[in-house]
Amino acid sequence: MQAPRLVATDVDGTLLGHDELVGERTVAVIERLVAHGVGFVIVTGRPPRWIPPVAAQLPSARLAVCANGALLYDLVEDRIVWARTIAPAALAELVAAAVGALPECGIAVERASAGGSESVQFVADPGYRHAWPAGDGDVAERAELVTRPAVKMLIRCPSWTSEAMVDALAPVVGDLADITFSHPRGLLELSASGVTKATGLAAVAESLDVPAAAVVAFGDMPNDLEMLRWAGHGVAMGNAHPALLAAADEVTADNTDDGIALVLERWF
Repeated sequence: MQAPRLVATDVDGTLLGHDELVGERTVAVIERLVAHGVGFVIVTGRPPRWIPPVAAQLPSARLAVCANGALLYDLVEDRIVWARTIAPAALAELVAAAVGALPECGIAVERASAGGSESVQFVADPGYRHAWPAGDGDVAERAELVTRPAVKMLIRCPSWTSEAMVDALAPVVGDLADITFSHPRGLLELSASGVTKATGLAAVAESLDVPAAAVVAFGDMPNDLEMLRWAGHGVAMGNAHPALLAAADEVTADNTDDGIALVLERWF
């Protein structure tokens, strides 16, 4: 592949190390490629409010596709550019499907409204157990979760693996929503049907008049799979899930060993 015109990267397990920091070598090569006029975009499952600590380490970063492709966040202007939401009726159907297939589950939603990073709000039912110690958001009954559109639904079963949850829920959900995961221990992430990191990245590439063949994308978990397949050159981190290792055009070093820099330094 020739030098890319757009570089896209996942955050957790890809861009960040275990210390939540971007390696100095990776920061340096990203700054060089932006200085050469190459586009750079973060593509993550995170909501916008979890992006500023990452962006603070990357002076040239401007755009972040968040919530697994469901919204585009402008870091510089602190605003949501667009959002692809799940309608309330579909949310209600998804809750019924989840409770039927996974009776012990907890359910939460991410809601987006016009505004900045804090305008995407996390609301969970009383039985939801956060996958991360610093879980945030409000608590509401399940009936209230489906009253407004959401960019993402999260389904949590701590005693299950995420793969087992997909196997149980996917046949019931069908094409009502897109199901994926970025956490292996009992957490599913649902987006509107057809919304993935690939569609979010494709929208950014189209706005920049960059074809898929000129895009390099990096990732490590199943929610990155469609993005790596869509990009002209999909790169899996050395620490990636087996599904990505099998599908990627290239496997680089781990996220803790500047795997992104090792690829991009060929051109920049």
